[in-house]
Amino acid sequence: MSTPLLSVRNLVKRYGALAVTNDLSLDILEHEVHAIIGPNGAGKTTLMGQLAGQVAPTSGSLCFKGEDITQCHTVERVRKGIARSFQITSLWPELSVLENVLLASMMQEGHAFRFFRPVMNDRALVKRASEYLVMVDLQERAQSPVFSLSHGEQRQLEIAVVLARGPELLLLDEPLAGMGVEDSARLVALLRRLKGQYTMLIVEHDMEAVFSLADRVSVLVYGQCIATGTPAEIQANDEVRAAYLGEDDEC
Repeated sequence: MSTPLLSVRNLVKRYGALAVTNDLSLDILEHEVHAIIGPNGAGKTTLMGQLAGQVAPTSGSLCFKGEDITQCHTVERVRKGIARSFQITSLWPELSVLENVLLASMMQEGHAFRFFRPVMNDRALVKRASEYLVMVDLQERAQSPVFSLSHGEQRQLEIAVVLARGPELLLLDEPLAGMGVEDSARLVALLRRLKGQYTMLIVEHDMEAVFSLADRVSVLVYGQCIATGTPAEIQANDEVRAAYLGEDDEC
């Protein structure tokens, strides 16, 4: 097994007497697709918030590329190479598809508020942003306002925005939420193309997508990880089947 890109050790998050994350340890390997599944109230979204720096753990530690990031804020983690997408898209609806990706690229390079220089004249920046749109199959929609996109296209754009931040680890929180069959298939195909280029940690309720994409799967129940393994190992695990598989999943 290779050295983990991200190591979670004895992570605890308490809200009063309730331990939403309960002594959880987990390793995410470089370039793997690692899925997190679990029943209602398992603590998946809280875990993602702690990894992204939006929720402070009560105790435990997080190590990214060998560096302790437990006390790092969200912006610091983005700069170090961790980027998160959400269940609900967080885009600028009045701006064009290309402009949304440009903003993310500018923030990554540290000049997000360069008002006095027309951004569209920066050929290198526009070229790079356009390349991300090609990666997510939205190059034909570059000049369209975001509000005109379908829900599935907005999720594709959100992936492009995340990629423009230059991450090594993508935290994808229910990327298929609210999608129909065709949009889901399109996004699964996109994530499959990105597989091996980026390390991805995915929280998702669509088991067919999870088992087709993931190299490894971890199962959370009451804030604890009860099993980690390949999709085949997880599907054959009696404890997992009793605790979760066959039921609906929600963060």
